[in-house]
Amino acid sequence: MTYLTKKNAKFVWGPKCEDGFRKLKKLLTTAPVLAQPDVTKPFDVYCDASGRGLGCVLMQEGRLYTPRRYGGTISPGNTCHIYTDHKSLKYIFTQPELNMRQRRWLELIKDYDLEIHYHPGKANVVADALSRRAHCNVIEVRPTARVICWEMNEIEMPVEFLVELYNISIEPTLRDLIVEAQKHDPGMAHIREGIAEAKRDCFTLDNQGVLWFENRLVVPKDMELRKKILEEAHKPILAMHPGSNKMYQDLKQRFWWTRMKREIAKYVSECHVCKRVKADHLKPAGMLHPLNIPAWKWEDIHMDFVVGLPRTQKGYDSIWVIIDRFTKSAHFIPVKTSYTAATYAELYIARIVSLHGVPVTITSDRGSVFVSRFRERLRSP
Repeated sequence: MTYLTKKNAKFVWGPKCEDGFRKLKKLLTTAPVLAQPDVTKPFDVYCDASGRGLGCVLMQEGRLYTPRRYGGTISPGNTCHIYTDHKSLKYIFTQPELNMRQRRWLELIKDYDLEIHYHPGKANVVADALSRRAHCNVIEVRPTARVICWEMNEIEMPVEFLVELYNISIEPTLRDLIVEAQKHDPGMAHIREGIAEAKRDCFTLDNQGVLWFENRLVVPKDMELRKKILEEAHKPILAMHPGSNKMYQDLKQRFWWTRMKREIAKYVSECHVCKRVKADHLKPAGMLHPLNIPAWKWEDIHMDFVVGLPRTQKGYDSIWVIIDRFTKSAHFIPVKTSYTAATYAELYIARIVSLHGVPVTITSDRGSVFVSRFRERLRSP
């Protein structure tokens, strides 16, 4: 047939054409035919993920199919069973609290009729093999070393590689940085003097002159060095952004410095990834309740402060704003940030009560402690 497509070719049926036709007919009628999937029946998907890719196997009634889109529509009630070695995923539909990433995935999969089952990783051989790269088993010295160096840079682990033939030696440099910083820190010198005078029982010096707090390495007051320690314990792929308590429990086994727990909590609270993904484990605040409509002037008031202003000659650096909710009239009183609740109460009686009387309700964003103390001083003689 290919020959007949040529220009000026004549149709001649010879012995060759007859043999080819019979052979093609035999192959089409005797070869095994692959079973087509039935979209009305459930599918089984075996999946496995690694650091390099995702492997999936599509099956139905024990038959293996290539992962491609098949024609036809899926009838209502059709179920897809997903088998994975990630055991916690089977509880995603019943888990009471979800983080932002889990919520986004749940919004996607809630439109599908699927069930997630746990399948041990050792039994999931086919999907596990598909998620791995073929060239990982190739033994080459230089390419393997480059891949390992790249992976270590990705997880931000400060190490040095010494490659000799097929041997790779990994030496951590973080401890050397801490030991070197101890030599030039004035606070470490003060602690060494206390050890010499037997005034520092918890601190010790080893044979190399390294300072220890019990069995933990003392980190000097070097903010860049401390930041590097916190980044290694929080941001790499293997760390998975732990919370402040978990991070403190891990770091305190190896390191020590003053106000260590406070700095760890501050670092975790400023992490942008944790703010976007992790959910706040707090009770719901409930619905907003509107304020009652005031019935008479200066019975319901608002009060707030404008702070951060330049200091005047008399020492005032803030403005106390008091607004009547009924008439929207306001008083602006210059005050100092060093004033106590008693001073504010005396000032309120002299500037507001003398003109408008005692209020029934006070609304303020300064907190219940300030309002309660203010009312207590206002009621006291």
